[in-house]
Amino acid sequence: MLLEALSVTKSFRGRRGGAPVVAVSNASLRAEPGRFVAIVGESGSGKSTLARMLLDLIPVTDGTVELDGHDIAQLRGGERRAYRRRVQAVLQDPAGSLNPRKRVEQAIGEVVRLHRIASGRSAVRAKVIEALELVGMEPAGRFLDRFPHELSGGQRQRVLIARAIALGPDIIVADEAVSALDASVKAGVLKVMADLTETIGVGYVFITHDLPVVRKVADYVYVMKSGEIVEEGPKDRLFADPQHPYTRTLLAAAPELAPAD
Repeated sequence: MLLEALSVTKSFRGRRGGAPVVAVSNASLRAEPGRFVAIVGESGSGKSTLARMLLDLIPVTDGTVELDGHDIAQLRGGERRAYRRRVQAVLQDPAGSLNPRKRVEQAIGEVVRLHRIASGRSAVRAKVIEALELVGMEPAGRFLDRFPHELSGGQRQRVLIARAIALGPDIIVADEAVSALDASVKAGVLKVMADLTETIGVGYVFITHDLPVVRKVADYVYVMKSGEIVEEGPKDRLFADPQHPYTRTLLAAAPELAPAD
């Protein structure tokens, strides 16, 4: 399975008839199962807009997003539903992404039913428990009846990851998924995400401005500035020998980077 953005551009209508605003310009990216790809850049660089195009939440203005060589804009009906199952999202705000009136079992179980991953109460519950255990929420029974406000920030983020992996995705697009967490909680969630690459083979497109996080988890890195990908490469090469002045500026401004584990 290969997810690709091929020379994608996204422009938005300008205010009051003004010139269009180009949020992403001619960007190309590859993601696949088992591979942890990061997109880094400052706020406003176009990272989240690119993520939304990969998730088929907004259409591209030019270029294509393709799954195994098929333009996702051409998918219809069952094919489009299958795409939404195979390419899942984990977003920055777990509190806003979880219905405050639904318990954990309901929050995960409803997507399992919607995508027909399992049917029948016991089978759905078993799938929910399996997903919670995969993200380290054990014993899962302790969490099934809890509402989001009864969970910590890290636990809510793990529930979002569990909800995504319950569908058996190939790729998870994670947009600033750990930026709101404190350092110790962030480390635990990142470990869960990295472990899932090993245990179930899921790949990631991980959007962040946090370079220490990228150094810890990424295999391959794309650097975005003003809507353009200005540099890309394997993590170790990019950190050791950045080629673009903007990449060097980002690295110089980052907090002290601990050696990658």
